[in-house]
Amino acid sequence: MLSNRLRLSAFFLTSLLTLPPSSNAFETPLSDTAVRDAYFLGQRRNEDLAHFLDKYTQHLPQPKTGPYIQSVSFLTPYAITAQYSSLQPNIYSAQQAQLDHNKQPEFVRMVVQISLTDSYGPYLMSPTNNRYASPQGIGLRPSNFWKDLRFRVYDGDKFTIPTNAQGNATYRCDDEGGCILTGAVVSFEYSADAFTSDTATVQIDPPEGDQVVVDFDLTSFR
Repeated sequence: MLSNRLRLSAFFLTSLLTLPPSSNAFETPLSDTAVRDAYFLGQRRNEDLAHFLDKYTQHLPQPKTGPYIQSVSFLTPYAITAQYSSLQPNIYSAQQAQLDHNKQPEFVRMVVQISLTDSYGPYLMSPTNNRYASPQGIGLRPSNFWKDLRFRVYDGDKFTIPTNAQGNATYRCDDEGGCILTGAVVSFEYSADAFTSDTATVQIDPPEGDQVVVDFDLTSFR
């Protein structure tokens, strides 16, 4: 009986050891050394940081119609830590960077830069009153126009749900204080554990124009 129990225990132990470990293509959770490396990368505030972050961004061609999805970024916990470090004052230390990192779970941030175009501009044609076939007037496009776009992110073939989302309109202002809507920056945050595949796909459906699909090779990210 004891021999059978030992063989059974050995079987379950072998099964556990041979199971494929859960892992991510990019580095998460970050080790203390990785946090420190990201801190020093951010503190350089030079072309090295810009070139590094640009690897996490895809720049897209302008469409014939509809809003212009200029770029899509997929920022890993390491990239986020480096970027955050670059925005802090000179007195910001590696020790504080580690404390800040430990305050919250690691996450991934997807950032979309949107620009208005000639076909999808800051002004809208709208009825001057509620009557049918009323004359057309000119109105302003809402600053939260980005909500009319549909954003979806996939880990491989699996749809992922963001834990946070926000958008901020961008404007161009003149010397006299007049400002005109030019676009928006939209960001979504996801748990870093949500990405276990080697690829991530961002799919954007604008209200006008063609669908935008961007693929990221996560194995090339830290």
